[in-house]
Amino acid sequence: MNNEYSQINNFLVKVFNEVLRTEEASLKTKESHNLSMREMHVIEAVCDGTQAGKNTASDIVCSQGITAGTLTTTINTLVKKGFVQRQQDQRDKRVVRILPTEKGKSVNEVHSSFHHKMVSAIMSAMTEDELAMFVKGLAAVKNFFESNKK
Repeated sequence: MNNEYSQINNFLVKVFNEVLRTEEASLKTKESHNLSMREMHVIEAVCDGTQAGKNTASDIVCSQGITAGTLTTTINTLVKKGFVQRQQDQRDKRVVRILPTEKGKSVNEVHSSFHHKMVSAIMSAMTEDELAMFVKGLAAVKNFFESNKK
C-alpha cells in the first residue's frame, strides 16, 4: 500500500506540473499572443458560456472559481487585447454579457485543439475497460478537489 501511495502521489504531482507546463508552452505561440493561463481559461469560459447562455460576469466567476475583482481585471485586459467584448443584454438592459471576438474564438479553437490531442492520445492507448477505470479514478480526483474548495 505504501508503494502505491507513493506512486499515486508522484504521478499526480508530475502530471499536474506537466499539464501546466505543456499548456503554458502552447500559449506562448504567435497565435496565442502570449496569453496567461488565467486569460486563456477565461476566454474558454466566455466561449463555452456564450454557447450555453451563461456568459455574464457572475456565470464566469462561478465557472472559474475566481473573485469578481480578478475577473474584472482579466476581462479589462482581454477587452484591450481584443479577445472579448462586453455587450448589454437585448432583453434585460441591466445584464451585461461577455462575448468572444473572432480573435477570442480563434485562440479558443487552438486551445481546444490542445485538449483534444491530449484526450485523444490517452483514449487511444487504453481499452474500454481501462478507460472506464480511468474515468472512475479521475472522478475520485475531481471529487477530492471539489470537496476541499474553500
